[in-house]
Amino acid sequence: MSEILDIAIDMAKGLFEVGAMDEVTLREVEALGLPKKKAFKPEEIREIRISNHVSQAAFAAIIGVGKTTVQQWEQGQKHPGGAAKRLLDVISRKGIGVLA
Repeated sequence: MSEILDIAIDMAKGLFEVGAMDEVTLREVEALGLPKKKAFKPEEIREIRISNHVSQAAFAAIIGVGKTTVQQWEQGQKHPGGAAKRLLDVISRKGIGVLA
């Protein structure tokens, strides 16, 4: 995150604490600091799983989806949605151990 964005988020928190900003607006400002949801290609999903040395079944259990879903992602028949994209992003950057 950029230094300017960090400052803006800190300012928003301060405004919220003194009652000059509502919680909804604070959450919107904080959301600006979240990484964008990446669209994963089938081969990227497979590479994330393989680089973490887990089977499709184990990978599916760890991220909370069915084995068939992981198979379909890796074959390009389906694409991961919101929460799954976030988990894939975290795993790709920090490894699967971060979820344990």
